[in-house]
Amino acid sequence: MKNFILFTLAAFLGFHSFAQDSTAAKKVIKKDKKQEQKRRNAALAKQEEEGVLIFSKQTAGGIQLRTNGYGAFVEIGRARSPRFTNLYVFEITEIKHNKEEKSAGDGFFSNSFVYGKINNFYQAKLGFGQQYVLGQKGNKNGVAVLGIAQGGLSVGLLKPYYVKSRSTGLDIKYDSPDSVAFLTPSEIAGGSGFTKGWSELKIRPGVYLKTALRFDFGRFNESINALEIGVSLDYYFSKIPQMVYSEPKQLFFQGHIAYVFGHRK
Repeated sequence: MKNFILFTLAAFLGFHSFAQDSTAAKKVIKKDKKQEQKRRNAALAKQEEEGVLIFSKQTAGGIQLRTNGYGAFVEIGRARSPRFTNLYVFEITEIKHNKEEKSAGDGFFSNSFVYGKINNFYQAKLGFGQQYVLGQKGNKNGVAVLGIAQGGLSVGLLKPYYVKSRSTGLDIKYDSPDSVAFLTPSEIAGGSGFTKGWSELKIRPGVYLKTALRFDFGRFNESINALEIGVSLDYYFSKIPQMVYSEPKQLFFQGHIAYVFGHRK
């Protein structure tokens, strides 16, 4: 009986000692984790102060002027490494023909028009790309240089272009029964407006490639304020008629300049 009591007491003391050691060890580990987190936060703060872009994801939008039109885009980024980021992009653009020239309508309230224009040509693009940090800011007031490359699907949207006939007051297009009036400048009272023709939209599938340099001058790491300069190439699987007396094209090459804004996390 005496031996059993001694064994039980020893076991209890051993367990109590183990529990104390385990609690002490947990406190040490917790303290180490806190210190490690503090070191990480301090390192990140130092990197941000030095102008290093630090993020796991970004969301950005942009408006662009192109050598043959204009556009806008939305971009979602997911960082792969400190320098590489995957980009998922949706873009809306319009390509204008280089022979387009606006003429004034009949009166003050008449729309201007483009003589000989067959279709408005819009593009809806869905793409994937890469962003690479070529150079960090150096400090908060510096400029980061980013390389952008992307490609994907481009859905061309052809909307018939309408003008208003002076003689009949009707809206006419290139292949209307009275298309002679469409090609007679003196018979055109003005353009029919942006809303006309959407019910007759035609789809032309294609692909695109785009490359650019982006100069991010945002003061803080979490904000995106950048100027982008680049070029792009669009190819469609059928010819795109845009203007009378001009050969329809399938391949379009253009330059662009864009303002990009957004945030990082």
